[in-house]
Amino acid sequence: MLRRIALVAVPLTLVVPAVAVASGNNQVEISATPQPVEVVPLPCFPAGKLTLGMTNTGRKPTIADMRVAGDAALTLSRHQFSSYLPVDQLVKAPLEVSVPRGTAPATYSVDLTVGKQHLQVPVVIKPVPARDNVLLGEQAVASSTNGNMRLCGGVDGNADSEQWGASGWHDNTKGVFPDTYGVDFVQPTTIGRVVLQTLDSTKYPAAVMGVRDFDVRLRNNGVWTTMEGVRGNTTGRLVFTFEPRAVDAVQLVIHDSNDHGYSRIVELEAYAN
Repeated sequence: MLRRIALVAVPLTLVVPAVAVASGNNQVEISATPQPVEVVPLPCFPAGKLTLGMTNTGRKPTIADMRVAGDAALTLSRHQFSSYLPVDQLVKAPLEVSVPRGTAPATYSVDLTVGKQHLQVPVVIKPVPARDNVLLGEQAVASSTNGNMRLCGGVDGNADSEQWGASGWHDNTKGVFPDTYGVDFVQPTTIGRVVLQTLDSTKYPAAVMGVRDFDVRLRNNGVWTTMEGVRGNTTGRLVFTFEPRAVDAVQLVIHDSNDHGYSRIVELEAYAN
């Protein structure tokens, strides 16, 4: 005898881990290192770097939102840090802190809050240091900047081509030249030597990826003067010296690179002599 079996529709149930929401509870511990963090008031000087942390001390995984606030003088790279937190595991996130040029030396604070937990991190504004390299930390100006790079990457003090991914500059117009990169000074500055480090790493040698054809220019009272013209370059570090003079801007005008794609600068420096 043929038996008929009735099929019954059963709702599908998704099994997910239990999660406690960290809101108004004491399950999350806050941390921040280093303390204090130090900041120099120059537009392209490396920002003060904090590592924010949240640790779930409860019995179940949780989701937490950290509110990040600071004194009005501070510029923060983020105002919130949200994350899923396994039990007893530190979860970290970066925070960069900077201040406008001219900010007086003082101690400010960054305030971190998760539920009822609160942490105040001191931020020490340092005086602008004496610098032989007068471009270090000054405001960079470029024709364009690739989205994977930072405008300030070419004047942040890091001339190591092996750290190209973390520091350096290149334009955002592949195969289109000329490109420009330089610094505008807030007051006349004496320059007698310019140093260029183009990309020249083991993986990306200058003869393949460095700038090839370019001019070094200085501006005084709105008038540009070409101090050096280089064509067919295949080396990574180049030094140009000339009679020291007071100028209000330094600029590279790049006409081509060795791969004919992008203009790549690891560091641009200038000195009085």
